[in-house]
Amino acid sequence: MLGADAMAKCLLEEQVKVVFGYPGVAICPFFNSMLSVDINRVLVRTEQNAAHMANGYARISGKVGVCVATSGPGATNLITGIATAYADSIPLVCITGQVDSGQLGSDVFQEADITGAVESFVKYSYLVKNVEDIPRIFKEAFHIASTGRKGPVLIDVPIDIQNAAISKFSYPAEVNLRTYKPTVSGHVVQIKKVIKAIGRAQRPIICVGGGVLLSEASENVRDFAHKYGIPVVSTLMGIGVMPTKDPLYFGMVGNNGKPYANRAMNESDLIIMIGARVADRAISQPDLIMDNTVLVHIDVDPAEIGKNVGPHIPLVGDINTIFEQIKKYEAECNCNEWVETLNGYKADAPVRKKPRSEYVDPAEFIRMLSEKLDDDAIYVADVGQNQMWSCGYHIVKAGRFLTSGGMGTMGYSIPAAIGARAAAPGRQIVAVCGDGSFQMSMMELATMQQHKLPIKTIIFHNGYLGLVREYQYNTYKGNYSVVDLSGSPDFGKLSSAYDVPFMKLENMDGADKLIDDFLGTDGPALMEVMIDPLDVVK
Repeated sequence: MLGADAMAKCLLEEQVKVVFGYPGVAICPFFNSMLSVDINRVLVRTEQNAAHMANGYARISGKVGVCVATSGPGATNLITGIATAYADSIPLVCITGQVDSGQLGSDVFQEADITGAVESFVKYSYLVKNVEDIPRIFKEAFHIASTGRKGPVLIDVPIDIQNAAISKFSYPAEVNLRTYKPTVSGHVVQIKKVIKAIGRAQRPIICVGGGVLLSEASENVRDFAHKYGIPVVSTLMGIGVMPTKDPLYFGMVGNNGKPYANRAMNESDLIIMIGARVADRAISQPDLIMDNTVLVHIDVDPAEIGKNVGPHIPLVGDINTIFEQIKKYEAECNCNEWVETLNGYKADAPVRKKPRSEYVDPAEFIRMLSEKLDDDAIYVADVGQNQMWSCGYHIVKAGRFLTSGGMGTMGYSIPAAIGARAAAPGRQIVAVCGDGSFQMSMMELATMQQHKLPIKTIIFHNGYLGLVREYQYNTYKGNYSVVDLSGSPDFGKLSSAYDVPFMKLENMDGADKLIDDFLGTDGPALMEVMIDPLDVVK
């Protein structure tokens, strides 16, 4: 058995079903060995998207996503996708080929120090120096990626190691790393403090983040909120923990969140922060909110607790495990008056100004689309104005909402949707992007066609990098610089080139039927939605 064979066998041992990648000479031994194992291989059109596809796959499957690239530019092209996964705590194993180990440091063709380059964006990285280490390294990589605060791990394998013979393949049954022991169960004393704090609170609020989804704790958190009648808000990454129309859900917080959600945070006397960073996009001035508020911060990563604001009650551990523990305790809590107050704030919230009638209203379009989607549909939003409109107006039923939160990576939606489809081949999937972000990953329409993936892609077309244009308008009084997307392709002709059915919506007239036709199309489809170039998020 060669090292490359061992790599493929390790993936089988980890029950990997699909890898997303782009071959090159330095990783060819591995791809050759993949021919002999029952693992699907998806050829991406640029390496960054391999990481985004693995990202979407991991978030929907609950398993580690795997992406593969060759040495040099193949590996460096992965970095943005790796950083995107790291910022959102998505478990990936990223495998890169490397030049011959005897030539490392010689600046030979397509050599790049990828382990050094990704140091800031991975939980851990390996440069394989001995073929006998492959089984151990792969076992450790999958363990590190999928436990504690999840995230990407890189394995860099020189071509001579891939071609070397391994004397005996033995995949470890378990991992025992002395310096890596993530906390799983919450401390009982801290849990009792949380229960007491709930009993004393008059205006409690739960703020859920992406960690709730990553730990598959949504049901436990929802049950907890309903048991005590505590209202819930979410960060960008926490959208989907609560169904949008749940009477206890009051929307997303932050600069682009709902005003009544932010007001709920400001006026609460107890904030239970679950699986979320106390970061700038959710809470711009945490010290002000904490003045008269008790903060409970529940997170698997002890480094996050107290990083931006000191909690009164820190609770470290796996969220799902902690809420199983919390079920053993009872608290007295009556939030009816508080919920009524928040409902009043919600009813009084300002209505978004309608754009000009000759264009599509993106908010109304997204609401209409959402109502027509399957209950368990997966909605993948890109970055920019389309993301903000999606956060504010997409209706999550029993499905999922995916987007790039921590890094805000444009071009995320289409490849992530492809990865999500690999994880859930029976579910309806829609990717929503702007005309700027679409052009960052439109080449993956070829991947959709190659694999016959019935993903529906929507382009909000306004001819600008919309969110940057909006910022320049507000900050520089309309002095626009490098935001005009003139020269963009005719999306209908582009769609035809990929043999993908195309539809175009000029205004809200006929939107209802066109959305039905669009969603009913067999295979992939593309819809261009014309929006007011000067429309704003709020």
